[in-house]
Amino acid sequence: MNRTTLCFVLVVSAAALGPLPALAQDAERVDGLARDAAARFERALAGGQTTRTVPPVAGATTDLTLDEATARALERNLDIAVERLNPQTFDFSIASLDASYRPTFSSQFGLRNATTFSRSQTAGAVVLETATLTGNSGLSQNLKWGGGQLSVTFNNNRLKQSDAFALRNPTLNTSFSAVMVQPLLRGFRIDGTRSQLVITHLNQEISEIALKGTIVATLAGVRNAYWDLVYAVQAVDVAQRSLALATKLVDDNRARVEVGTLAPIDVVQAQSEEALRRQALVQAEATHQTAELALKRLLVSGTDDPLWSASINPVDRPIFSTESLDVEGAVRRALQQRTDLQQSLRQLESNDVSIRNLSDQRLPALDLTASYGASGIGGPQFVRQGLGGLITDTIPSGWGDALGTLAHLTAPQWNLALNLSYPIGASTADANLARARVQKQQTLAQSRKLELQIATEVTNSALQVQNSLTAYQAALASRELAQQRLDAETSKFEVGMSTNFFVVQAQRDLADAQNAELRALLNYRKALVDFQRVQEAPAGGGSGGGVTAVSGGTGGATTTRSTAGGGGGFGGF
Repeated sequence: MNRTTLCFVLVVSAAALGPLPALAQDAERVDGLARDAAARFERALAGGQTTRTVPPVAGATTDLTLDEATARALERNLDIAVERLNPQTFDFSIASLDASYRPTFSSQFGLRNATTFSRSQTAGAVVLETATLTGNSGLSQNLKWGGGQLSVTFNNNRLKQSDAFALRNPTLNTSFSAVMVQPLLRGFRIDGTRSQLVITHLNQEISEIALKGTIVATLAGVRNAYWDLVYAVQAVDVAQRSLALATKLVDDNRARVEVGTLAPIDVVQAQSEEALRRQALVQAEATHQTAELALKRLLVSGTDDPLWSASINPVDRPIFSTESLDVEGAVRRALQQRTDLQQSLRQLESNDVSIRNLSDQRLPALDLTASYGASGIGGPQFVRQGLGGLITDTIPSGWGDALGTLAHLTAPQWNLALNLSYPIGASTADANLARARVQKQQTLAQSRKLELQIATEVTNSALQVQNSLTAYQAALASRELAQQRLDAETSKFEVGMSTNFFVVQAQRDLADAQNAELRALLNYRKALVDFQRVQEAPAGGGSGGGVTAVSGGTGGATTTRSTAGGGGGFGGF
């Protein structure tokens, strides 16, 4: 084998491996991979000069059954490991949306001092100085049911002025208020946040279904790769037996030439055939290496996995057994369990949620605002002789008096209002809803198309099983006939009734027939694997159902409802 052929073999092996996982990109793993590739290259060079099957990788040989391979893939396959993380990401998205319905505490503390020039004698001073100390707190919460908003505030301030007419100085103001804003039309049944919460839950279900599809497709790939490796191992055995027959023919022809019963040209012809068989063995060994690497790619968690540096010995062999196919039942099962169809159904549910939200945005915005609160006041109270007169007495008062006034609801205030807004003429919500309804019709057609596609795939897969069965039966008969022909030509050649050419041709035909029989049997087993897979998942595994997601447009945003002014202008707020 020349170096060009060896490089081509290694490129094919690397292509079978697929892209390396992100976990193998650190320096240590890259170095290990490079060393392993270099060692494989050297072994391939050495293998080109011998007829012996060289182990594809260094390390101990590991016996592996098909069940063990699938179990290992479930545990360590990186595609499955990556897909398993997707549903967890939606947990954080759902938690983020749920957080919008949790109470929010707010507080404010501030100190303000202002000096202003008076414009009136009643201002109390030529230059009025005001010092304000503020301490406010409150709770607010969005309500999931009904889409309303509730807020409760408790406000306080201490006001000190250089006002000659002040009745209290400093003045202690306190108040509380409860404000409720409840939508009655738009936003009552659904809004942007609630619709997004439902859609996110559906997207999480879609992700979990995609995980199931990835598992089904990966396990099908493992089974097919396992059978490919079995075929490669048996193909090497066939190539070795074929080479042994060719070598024996060369030795026999040399013996006949020495005794004068055969022409020397027949030895050259047998040697040429031996060289071709040797080349076929080398190609079979390269195919074995490629098939082994393709299976390892599905079974290991990285280049540091012990199996990566071991040689795999597939101990299971394909057993031929005819299986009856219930195509109608398989189609019915696929239409119930196919992951891409289940994903499309979830997407249709998500689209319905988006359309309900867009339809709700077309309603008038009618909000009921209700508020209730009370105020309290405290601070030293002055008794004056007339307006701006001398202070004749001071009534002590403090923070406790302000709270007492507040508790007795001496100065209550309430407010009840209806706020209505509605765009005149066509609105953005109308356009968004019209577009969404067109998209829904499109998604329904896509869903029906997917059902037809699934039924077609299942039927084609069943036909492939049947065709593979017929092909194997034909290959089995062809191999038996090729064996009989070789036996007959060998017997005739030994008694001088046949030529060296016919013996060589019979040997070549037998080798081809043996390989064709192996490939036909493996194709039949792989067709059965694909028939089972196609009833549960598409070829891509985790791919979506091909149904378009309806866009929520600008109408999908949550309506902002203001509680400003809901307290009716309470003092100290």
